[in-house]
Amino acid sequence: MKKIIKLGLLGSGTVGTGVVRVLNENKEDIVQKIGADIEIKKILVRDVNKKREYLEGIELTDKPESILNDPDIDIVVEVMGGKQPALDYMLKAMESGKHVVTANKDVVAAHGKELFAMAEAHNTALMFEASVGGGIPIITPLKHCLTANKITEIMGILNGTTNYMLTKMTQDGCDYDSILKEAQAKGYAEANPAADVGGLDAARKAAILASIAFNTRVSLDDVSVEGITNIEPADIQYATQLGYSIKLLAIARDYGEKGINVRVHPVFLPKEHPLSNVNDVFNAIFIKGNAIGEAMFYGRGAGSLPTASAVMADIVEISRNLVNDTGNLVGCTCYKELKICPVEETEDCYYVRLRVNDESGVLGQIATAFGQCNISMKSVIQTRMVGNFAEIVAVTHITENKKIKAALNLLQALPVVDEISSVLRVENA
Repeated sequence: MKKIIKLGLLGSGTVGTGVVRVLNENKEDIVQKIGADIEIKKILVRDVNKKREYLEGIELTDKPESILNDPDIDIVVEVMGGKQPALDYMLKAMESGKHVVTANKDVVAAHGKELFAMAEAHNTALMFEASVGGGIPIITPLKHCLTANKITEIMGILNGTTNYMLTKMTQDGCDYDSILKEAQAKGYAEANPAADVGGLDAARKAAILASIAFNTRVSLDDVSVEGITNIEPADIQYATQLGYSIKLLAIARDYGEKGINVRVHPVFLPKEHPLSNVNDVFNAIFIKGNAIGEAMFYGRGAGSLPTASAVMADIVEISRNLVNDTGNLVGCTCYKELKICPVEETEDCYYVRLRVNDESGVLGQIATAFGQCNISMKSVIQTRMVGNFAEIVAVTHITENKKIKAALNLLQALPVVDEISSVLRVENA
């Protein structure tokens, strides 16, 4: 039985510092829960001479091998971010017989198969609760608490930056450019926000969740991605008038024989849906299973202490296994090889906003174009004038993506249509 668990941290930034703080502040309880003492032996930093709050008394090193090759270190905690050299360090740690905890969504989404193969080959644990949802427990519930379910759908708000921006655009009537500047000024958005506003950050997390939920390997290339850069105040206003809010959702859905589809895009979401009321920088994941029905996990999706909470939870679980000599209980769960359902085969309702000539018969031509593609309409209404053009908003009943694309081609070819201004999916309409 181990008397002390020793950690090596790769990185001393926001999350790394948070891990040190959580361990220091809660150490008495953590030790009791583990059944053994625990300490951070070394931390990898860029500059060993730089003064760092909370790290006093811990050995700092700028040589990764001093952690990766240290036989006393049981668990390597990767909180440095980025794909490289983080991937190489994690592989080397497991090759050396060390267990690995990571918060790195980029590496897990792109190289999960490679990492799990290394973990299995060397009988080590790979845990990554903090890679999705920050402090929200979701990986462990999917792998443990909900494992008896057949998951049919996951919908999640997985990016706090975009959720904050959409919330402010809805509540304050701001446009995209002005609210992006505000988000950057508050530190919610990076100087280069492309990964957030373009949906890529959420897509990486969606790939991880879908792989676990459906027990099949989903790579980032399997996820179709659309961000919020084209959302205009008019779309926000129409959503509100029609009883919806606009959210950037990651959606993983089982389409039966067609396979599973995983995607990220803005959605018109009914205001009564639980995710519709998740605002500001908060995240939430909504799950449907054949036994549990519906469940939602909600909380802070980023930040030093929330993310560190998830990292420490993984550390505690591995430590308990070490103390009790129970080994790695749950490894890779991707034992299926499900098909990826093409986006064209997916089914949704759609909101379409068009700018058209202000003349009689236009509504009929619009309805005819949809009808030629076998799309049933929930509503087609003329709303306001935009310059010399009339604006029309159409909402469809559920239809295949390929049919809506065909209808859009017909609409664009109509002489009376000046512009197709916006096309968004409508959930649970």
